[in-house]
Amino acid sequence: MSVNKNIEYKKNVGWRSFLKDVFICSLGAYGGPEAHYSVFTDQMVIKKKYLKEEELVELIALCSILPGPSSTQTIVSIGYKVGGPFLAFLTMLVWALPVIIVMTLLSFIYQFLNSRNISEAGLRYIGPMAVGFIVVAAYRIGLKVVTDKITIGLFLLGAITTYFIREAWVFPLVLIIGGVVSIITSKEKNLWNRVKINPPWVYLIAFVVITFGSIALTLLWDNKIVHLFESFYRYGYLVFGGGQVVVPVMHSDLVQVNQYMTNEEFLTGYGLVQGLPGPMFSFSAYAGGMAARGGSVLTQVLGALAGGIGIFLPGLLLIFFIYPIWENLKKIKGIKVSLKGINAVAGGLIAVAAVILMQKSGLVIDNIIVTLITMGLLISKKIPAPIIVVLSIIAGFII
Repeated sequence: MSVNKNIEYKKNVGWRSFLKDVFICSLGAYGGPEAHYSVFTDQMVIKKKYLKEEELVELIALCSILPGPSSTQTIVSIGYKVGGPFLAFLTMLVWALPVIIVMTLLSFIYQFLNSRNISEAGLRYIGPMAVGFIVVAAYRIGLKVVTDKITIGLFLLGAITTYFIREAWVFPLVLIIGGVVSIITSKEKNLWNRVKINPPWVYLIAFVVITFGSIALTLLWDNKIVHLFESFYRYGYLVFGGGQVVVPVMHSDLVQVNQYMTNEEFLTGYGLVQGLPGPMFSFSAYAGGMAARGGSVLTQVLGALAGGIGIFLPGLLLIFFIYPIWENLKKIKGIKVSLKGINAVAGGLIAVAAVILMQKSGLVIDNIIVTLITMGLLISKKIPAPIIVVLSIIAGFII
């Protein structure tokens, strides 16, 4: 969508008005980063003129290079551009906090059903429905990232490697390999041209201190909340892209390795978050709350906070560090070139996540039918994601 070049862009913006627009974006943001960007274009560029369309495209490119929730980092960057770091922080809260609270409550509702032996029949199709969402996401992302023989190879590398090796350290390794291969095979010259920058080092120092400090705490202190924070913080700095990309990492660590929850519980939460607006990374609040079960209500709330804060914090610190120097940093060709390989590998991770989760859901006829119907509805774009979630729940009760 093109924007009129004669538009006068706002220079002095009221924070309350801007945050109201952020909340409007949050309410309309379904379906992952790509869908979120269209909402940003409509509300932030065309309607309210906070920035130009080409500036938004540049921010999307920047946030795609960084680990963490890319659409969240993009709207936080817009907040930084409009009003500096404090408005950027408030933007993060308005954008993510509502859905984080809802996902935290859902972790308690799941416990409420179990504690009273209430039938979970109404949720039994949420898992197969979630598989449909992941399959469609893998298909759409695959179409974008697989453009030549090299990206095909990197896509397969990511898929095959992570299918057979379900360890958390594998995911960042194959992503790094993808970026390196893309740089090595690039025909671009002078990739590492020098630019002058003056970065705000305090945010990078905080990022590094929290990274190694949380690891040290887990080694010195056998506390589940500390372990959960370290895990979710690690997911936040090791994953590129949107919530779909973090799913295989979280599933491997929380379900398969540590067994904090069952596959059904994991898929139920992931399925429910599809019907909620806002960032997909908010699923971490549900996962953290579920992982911290077995103690007091406060412990479970702390688990949800560890998940929600942990997974968003590294991306927030990195964008606060990078955004002020972006105008110069984006002149380095090598950074943009590496993104091609990283995205191809990420597409492979999503594809294999669909395969693994489908196997875990059980290849029974009604589950397969629900997955196929979900895929058809998503591809047709005729029914919004929240309606698909509601229909899946209704089907669970009446069938």
